Amino acid sequence: MSPDLAGFKIGHATDDEFHTGCTVILCPEQTIGSVDVRGPAPGTRETALLAPDKPIHYANAVLLTGGSAFGLSAADGVMRYLGEHGIGHVTPIRPIPIVPAAVVFDLGFSQGRRFPDAEMGYAACVQAINGPIGQGNIGAGAGVTIGKWGGFEHMMKGGFGLSVLQEGELVVGATAVTNPVGDILAADGTVLAGARKSDGGWLADDYPLRFVSQERLPQMGTNTTLTAVFSNAKLTLPEVNRLAQRSHDGMAVAIRPIHSTHDGDTAFALASGQVDAPFELVAAMAVTAVTEAIRNAVRHAQTLLGVPGLAG
Repeated sequence: MSPDLAGFKIGHATDDEFHTGCTVILCPEQTIGSVDVRGPAPGTRETALLAPDKPIHYANAVLLTGGSAFGLSAADGVMRYLGEHGIGHVTPIRPIPIVPAAVVFDLGFSQGRRFPDAEMGYAACVQAINGPIGQGNIGAGAGVTIGKWGGFEHMMKGGFGLSVLQEGELVVGATAVTNPVGDILAADGTVLAGARKSDGGWLADDYPLRFVSQERLPQMGTNTTLTAVFSNAKLTLPEVNRLAQRSHDGMAVAIRPIHSTHDGDTAFALASGQVDAPFELVAAMAVTAVTEAIRNAVRHAQTLLGVPGLAG
């Protein structure tokens, strides 16, 4: 369960046959958006528009999707849905929806036979609600995996996670799609889920630096953690950009290693401007929300085609 999402709506579309999907966050009117991309091989759309020096400050939705670069086409469906509802950046002709998007590489289960498309993007919008949503093997988390630094034979199932915090009227939440090379850590720093030894236990017990050999590491660009922080706080565009930067602190708390040359880590931040709040409080809540969203993603992940998940 989660508290009210402060006017934001989240929806999933999932292909249960090919284990891929997408997740959309629909934003209240005049939500300021920004992004911080630290992965060396990201797959993104409209992220340059969210830079703090750009004149358009607002985002109408954020799409997190599987399918690698092919999955970016799902944003077309989000655009269509928003366009049908008259939502977007006002121009003399018609509103133009602003839909930043980022992808994960989840082709392992589908073998590239199915990608999220415009139909799935539209369906995720139709399913979006301002309340509790599914976690684990759903939406953009349907086909993701974790703990691949020691080789694919050691990996576990990742997923989609959500965490929402509230202090008075202030709401700060985070979504996470966990597809990293690294392990997911519990609050005490031990492995919650990640690279397993064939005879039981965690591979990190034998390799505390989480490096076996260069040959064991997956190909660059096939791993990514995506997060999106959302809040009803009243923030400026530079502050929203800093919030996206601070979101990576949550990744660093929950994932090891993080921001490797084999990951495309991307963090979005969204602020709808409804509640006055100190930036440092919002940022501290965001770091905690991101950390817990990442952990929730694996807590709810179910075993899939022989890849074990914590949820069984």
